[in-house]
Amino acid sequence: MKNFAQSLLELWKQLGLNQRVSLVVAAIAVAIGLAGVVAWSQRPDFQLLYARLGEKDSAAVIGYLEAQNIPHQVTAGGTAVQVPSGMVYKLRMDLAGKGLPSGDGVGFEIFDKGQFGLSDFVQRTNYLRAVQGELARTITQVQGVRSARVMIVQPENRLLLTDQGVKATASVFVDVGGGRLELDQVNSIRHLVANAVQGLHPDQVAVVDNRGRVLSEDLRQDPTLGSATSQMKYRQQVEDYFAKKVESMLAAVIGPGNAVVRVSAEIDTEATTLTQEKYDPDGQVLRSQTTTEDVIVTTESRAAGGAVGVSSNVPEKAQLADGTTRPSSSSDQNRKNRTMTYEINRTLTNTTRSPGTVKSLTAAVFIAPRLSAPAKPAAPGAPAVEAAVQKRTAEELTALRQVVINALGLKPGAGQSLESMVSLQEMSFQTVETIPAQMEALQTEGRWQGWFAAASRWAAVAGAVAIFFIFWRTLAQQKPEPVPVEVLAMTPEAASRALPKSNQITPELLNELIRQKPANIGIALRDWVSTSAPGANNN
Repeated sequence: MKNFAQSLLELWKQLGLNQRVSLVVAAIAVAIGLAGVVAWSQRPDFQLLYARLGEKDSAAVIGYLEAQNIPHQVTAGGTAVQVPSGMVYKLRMDLAGKGLPSGDGVGFEIFDKGQFGLSDFVQRTNYLRAVQGELARTITQVQGVRSARVMIVQPENRLLLTDQGVKATASVFVDVGGGRLELDQVNSIRHLVANAVQGLHPDQVAVVDNRGRVLSEDLRQDPTLGSATSQMKYRQQVEDYFAKKVESMLAAVIGPGNAVVRVSAEIDTEATTLTQEKYDPDGQVLRSQTTTEDVIVTTESRAAGGAVGVSSNVPEKAQLADGTTRPSSSSDQNRKNRTMTYEINRTLTNTTRSPGTVKSLTAAVFIAPRLSAPAKPAAPGAPAVEAAVQKRTAEELTALRQVVINALGLKPGAGQSLESMVSLQEMSFQTVETIPAQMEALQTEGRWQGWFAAASRWAAVAGAVAIFFIFWRTLAQQKPEPVPVEVLAMTPEAASRALPKSNQITPELLNELIRQKPANIGIALRDWVSTSAPGANNN
């Protein structure tokens, strides 16, 4: 170590002024570079906390971070905030507890402050703004939605409605970045908005993403199943329902994952109205009956004297000579009429059949064979013994097919048998143990990512050290070349004073040289000293 330091010192003495200055500047530059690389590698790893923030939300979040003395960076023109990676999730929970970020829209807090003197139009407008803001905040909580805006159009509340066909509508704009929402998520957004607005139907809610795609178009329900999309959707729902029904039942018997069921349904998509009128001539019904009855009674009588009363004073009754009256007679007539009207039996039937009736079902079922346990367990340290495959008998397959038939409620049709409507086969499934492989791949990927992160931190430091070492080796191997000294023209008097044998410089000669060429005196002295040093050491 001492020799190495002495050699460095001798090398430093042999260097010229320019070389020494260059070496010092290079060493300072390398030191500054190393310090910068070390500082860069030690700085915290910033990750995104929130993006696409509004001005109010961004100011509130930054104010909270500054109050807590948390290092942060503001990017994207003040709309994105980055914090150290280890604090991202904790800060999100803390800010969520404080209601940050609150979103771009205004909610029902618009009514927190009482405002007097506002017109009914302004009140209804504020209420509509509040509903839109609250819905936008709620939709933002859906997974995959970065931001959302809701626009609701409601008919005016008038005393006299001139147009009864005007209905409420709504439009929802969602920013999903580069992703895509599932149909279930889009359907949930439609029902969320429809149930929050009076008189709004889910089919009147349009959902559009940031790429200009109408996400709600495939979810519109057609009551008459007139469009092909509605027909295919309804058929898929029916087939999935019956397939899951059978598959869940078989899974409880033969084990989960050992049965695959696919059902094909034939759907009647026609809407018909049938009116049928029948007459039964044999079935007569009495409609009306009329009965008329007349009775006539005739009687004769003879009296000795006049009758006391009105009858004796009647002129029509003549009296005989002897004072008696003539015999009188009376008649009563009885008549009966009966009229009966019959009506033919008539049946009128009106039948309206809506579309969606399942006309027929067919099913295809694959089941895996049973696996029997090995007769003898594997010895410790020995490879595991695979289970043997055991086929099912024909009676068992027939019983399983009958279970599927009963579960689907199938009935034999014209020219079809139940066996032809359900195809059940036992086949070996191609199973691959992917879970251990995936776990191993994830672990390997995690290790590689850790190594890459560590390498990225120290690669710059290692590169700077390597450059400094190469520079130092190159500088150590380089020897200074002697600089030729300009030949000095000496006067005869100065030459006579010099000692020709001792090769020494007298003070007079040195003064003469300084006067003639003061710029080269330093180089001359260095060359003379270096050439005389080996002789002195030898002596």
